[in-house]
Amino acid sequence: MIFDTHAHYDNYKFKDDRDGILLSLPGAGIGRVLNPGCNLESSKAAMDLSKRYDFVYAAVGIHPEDCGDADENILKEIRDLIENPGGAKIAAIGEIGLDYYRPENPDRDLQKFILKKQLDMAREYKLPVIIHDREAHGDCMEIIREYKDITGVFHCYSGSAEMALELTRLGWYFGFDGPVTYPNARKAMEVVQAIPEDRILIETDSPYLSPVPLRGKRNDSGNLIYIIKKLAEWRNISPERLEEITWENGCKLFKIN
Repeated sequence: MIFDTHAHYDNYKFKDDRDGILLSLPGAGIGRVLNPGCNLESSKAAMDLSKRYDFVYAAVGIHPEDCGDADENILKEIRDLIENPGGAKIAAIGEIGLDYYRPENPDRDLQKFILKKQLDMAREYKLPVIIHDREAHGDCMEIIREYKDITGVFHCYSGSAEMALELTRLGWYFGFDGPVTYPNARKAMEVVQAIPEDRILIETDSPYLSPVPLRGKRNDSGNLIYIIKKLAEWRNISPERLEEITWENGCKLFKIN
């Protein structure tokens, strides 16, 4: 079975056929999906999906691109979701982190403040986190080093092999998505070959980051096979073995029996 550890099925791009796609996934070999939130509304939507589908799990949190209006009240509401899940299966805090890619993104100091507040929650509730790190490797690492008792996954990992090895020593996992199939994926290959197999996770980031040969189209968990084949090739193991490894890793990190 396959575990898609990062997919946004609450996204508006699935508004016309969300249920149909989700119902089709078990037949395509997808045994589990983790749907992270990006703000308060999408965190609630992720929780709702986790209540409606046995194989869907939720994460709740404020994405760095969505933290511009985040304040103590919104953070309290995220905390309330964790404390009162109402039958939802909350497996992590996320998607949280830092994103310096676009100049119009929220102020960097605000992003770091909101990230630290959510890492404090992870510590309090003993939950793993899902980190979004785009063009912010240095600041992400500085903050992660402050929270050595917190672990989780660097979603769509884009750092160096050297950074990955340091994160490995700190107990972190690494998510790999459609970009591993792109022609310029040499750095990702170096990372995948450098880290231990027990730290590899597979993701789609649906509806985004479709792999080759579907690049530019809406993504869904059924396309994980392309990522599995590429990672298996890089690790010199069978795709079936890569499936097993990443299933076990996802279940272990997110504490799912």
